[in-house]
Amino acid sequence: MRADRVFVYGATVGLAGDLLVGDPRRGHPVAAFGRAAGAAERLLWRDHRGWGALHTAVCAGGAAALGALASRAVRRSPVASVALTAAATWAVVGGTTLGREARVIGEALAAGDVEAARARLPHLCGRDPQALDEQQIARAVVESVAENTSDAVVGALVWGAVAGVPGLVGFRAVNTLDAMVGHKSPRHRRYGWASARLDDVVGWPGARLTAVLAAVAGPDPRRAVRVWRADAAKHPSPNAGPVEASFAGALGVRLGGTLSYGGRVEHRPVLGGQGRAVEFGDIDRAVRLSRRIGVLTLVACAGARLAYGAMRGRRT
Repeated sequence: MRADRVFVYGATVGLAGDLLVGDPRRGHPVAAFGRAAGAAERLLWRDHRGWGALHTAVCAGGAAALGALASRAVRRSPVASVALTAAATWAVVGGTTLGREARVIGEALAAGDVEAARARLPHLCGRDPQALDEQQIARAVVESVAENTSDAVVGALVWGAVAGVPGLVGFRAVNTLDAMVGHKSPRHRRYGWASARLDDVVGWPGARLTAVLAAVAGPDPRRAVRVWRADAAKHPSPNAGPVEASFAGALGVRLGGTLSYGGRVEHRPVLGGQGRAVEFGDIDRAVRLSRRIGVLTLVACAGARLAYGAMRGRRT
């Protein structure tokens, strides 16, 4: 079976698995990778960019290499190849769990239980919840849904279409490393530099595709494009900017502003300044938009992979 069909069949089954059951409660492969990366950090850590680059190469390179070895081992069996691709897709895509966690917080806010929403927010993002009011929590959730749609769904499928199983697991490994060491804490300011920069590079195509599909699938395509063009560059992240701006425009809300991570306060520019403040009902709207984007990404990646395979077939 051609590699393009292996990806299409496997990714479709894997994404369907995520939509139906979400992530496993225990024994998640990404969690296992996180533990291994944490052990490598304890061994390698120095307050130096070079040691951080080595950590990134060992962890992300090792994950991609394992994916390549697994693909090579099953390449003679179409069924095993599709099953491996499906399992890898299911393991690295997290759209259903993302939506589930976001909706739990939205339901708590709808019931007026702000404390329950604060307690649940760390399951979704790394912000300090205690200083947030109802509107700020809702805004944090919508921003998290937007950014993680790119990181946990679209980017993975894009790299799966490009490089198969190694692309799937390699992308998720880089994204996980960025979450672990890529932030600007005193410990990781130098050590995490390589992981953060590599995440910016591999996340670039997925973020732009997410922004395009948010405009296509959202209720206000013109506004999504307008806010993306006007406000994306204001965001400090080159990839979160287009995604959050497009979501803000599509949903007609304002994102950005003051936030706090680990006791460090940031004042980010507002995206979608003419929109209204985020309400708890916007969480469900953002989740539904995220799910549509995931399905459209699969269609786009499958179509591109099949077209590329057909083009190569004609050349040979």
